[in-house]
Amino acid sequence: MKTIGILGGMSAASTQIYYRTLCDLTRDRLGGLHSPELLIRSLDFAPIAALQAAGDWAGAGRILNREALALQRGGADLLLLATNTMHKLAPEMMAGVTVPLIHIADATAAAIRGQGLRRPGLMATAFTMEQSFYTDRLAAAGLAPAIPKPEDRAQIHRIIYDELCRDLVTDESRARFEEIAARLVADGADSLILGCTEVGMLLHQGNVVVPVFDTVAVHCQAALEAALAGDPA
Repeated sequence: MKTIGILGGMSAASTQIYYRTLCDLTRDRLGGLHSPELLIRSLDFAPIAALQAAGDWAGAGRILNREALALQRGGADLLLLATNTMHKLAPEMMAGVTVPLIHIADATAAAIRGQGLRRPGLMATAFTMEQSFYTDRLAAAGLAPAIPKPEDRAQIHRIIYDELCRDLVTDESRARFEEIAARLVADGADSLILGCTEVGMLLHQGNVVVPVFDTVAVHCQAALEAALAGDPA
């Protein structure tokens, strides 16, 4: 089994979900006392969020690159960036890094196409919904992503940063997310991407009427497959 390096902390809530998901998937796949080989670097999210808000993506990219190189030096055979939004900086992060990055948008697009779907709704941070770094990657895979209307995007972004990133889950916010998901479906979405790693704290297949693609679960599955590639069955 190869060692998976996780660059997380953005937020800490989602990184905890990554660890639990990878442990569950490995146990289910291999049985017994098996667990994944992991290196985890969890950053303080407050300075990163401040750089995001200030538009200092270059500064954030330097931090991610420094930490990716550290994970490689520590023995990681492949990398996961445990956040959708910061994949905006995937090229900057991987400068000089020779181990592969499992890209969250590519893994998600492959899962959607594998089910014969084409028009996923996307619920994520405003950065991920409104900038092209993520939706362009989905489009390159043959998908036609749909994003919420401006007022819904603002609501999603606020709930992610003010609540979910702080491990705060409320019935009121769950109801708002369910309403937004329903509007996307009414507008023609044939599936839903939980495109921020915290969105799964509120939405899941039980409260959305179209197929749901939780990017944490999809990302972790792709990483485990890569980590086990070449191992005896």
